Amino acid sequence: MKRFLALFSCIDWIITGSIVVLVCAGLVTMNSFVGTTSFFDKQVVLFFVSFGIFLCASVVDWRFLRRTQVVMVLYGLAVVLLASLFVVGSVFKGAQSWFSIGGFTFQPVDSAKLAVILLLSKYFSRRHVEIAHIRHIIVSGMYVGIIFLLVFLQPDFGSAIIIFATWLGMVLVSGISKKHLAFVAILGVCMFGFLWLFIFRPYQKARIMTFVNPLTDIRGSGYNAYQSVIAVGSGEIFGKGIGYGTQSKLQFLPEYQTDFIFAAFAEEWGFAGVIILLVLYTIVFTRMLRIAARGESNFEVLFGTGLTILFMTHATIHIGMNIGLLPVTGNTLPFMSYGGSHLLNEFLALGILMGMNKYSRAVHKDLAQNEILGIN
Repeated sequence: MKRFLALFSCIDWIITGSIVVLVCAGLVTMNSFVGTTSFFDKQVVLFFVSFGIFLCASVVDWRFLRRTQVVMVLYGLAVVLLASLFVVGSVFKGAQSWFSIGGFTFQPVDSAKLAVILLLSKYFSRRHVEIAHIRHIIVSGMYVGIIFLLVFLQPDFGSAIIIFATWLGMVLVSGISKKHLAFVAILGVCMFGFLWLFIFRPYQKARIMTFVNPLTDIRGSGYNAYQSVIAVGSGEIFGKGIGYGTQSKLQFLPEYQTDFIFAAFAEEWGFAGVIILLVLYTIVFTRMLRIAARGESNFEVLFGTGLTILFMTHATIHIGMNIGLLPVTGNTLPFMSYGGSHLLNEFLALGILMGMNKYSRAVHKDLAQNEILGIN
């Protein structure tokens, strides 16, 4: 027992326990409809495999990731996999974003998100002092822009937004000036205008217009958002109870196991359950930032912060679209939504963070906060 505790002493068990509860919450929601699907059984297997990967990753010394060659190989592999989708990828619901090998499917965009965080952590950690130079924003944006474009053209609008938001968040915490922040904002507006005029497909424009007023097309592009809002609202204070979520069980709410698992959970558990869910995510995110602040070098600090930004962005967009505040983009809820690709990568990334925690340093509270915010 002592050897076990010593081997995994770097693991934050409060984070781990909170995540296990989140996984169980997703499993309970899926199990409510086990009579018609096999999502629950598959997700249980995926959880045990993912948790095993998490434990293995937590005992590895990840300092080799600081090497430029290693990071560039991982980035190049992500680009190659995403590009290969256009040749041998499988089409699912209009998006060519999956590899199908026998009875297994794999979505490389989840691994690409992790590669983006590693690349940005390496890039900004080497230029921490001179990050105020705008060329570093442009160069880092070009690196991420390649992956963004490959994902967007699948088309996977939701993941593309996540990748852009992760880049923007890491640029901000790296010490960008207010002047350059304004430049990034203007660039974002111009990019959106270009995408709207030349890239966005009609159904994507319809989703954005539905965001402004979802009730204008509840039988068309606004149907999913409308049914999700109904499901969340019908849960009231204490929910309808496990297995009694009518919107999901009667299939009014589509993709309840992935894109709308928050709405399905809220319908059964109500406002009280949602508060517990948000508290758990808050615990996970704050303690991840605490681990990041103790990173041995800027690379570890930036990786932990970037990973937190990634998870927070996923959760914010997912919950926002489930309650009708954001357009439906098809994003999963970390550790709760069904799916092997994202669950495996989430636990792998968390395991890497725990492995980095093994050689972390003690930092004064005020200095840790300043390092995360990029204050010199």
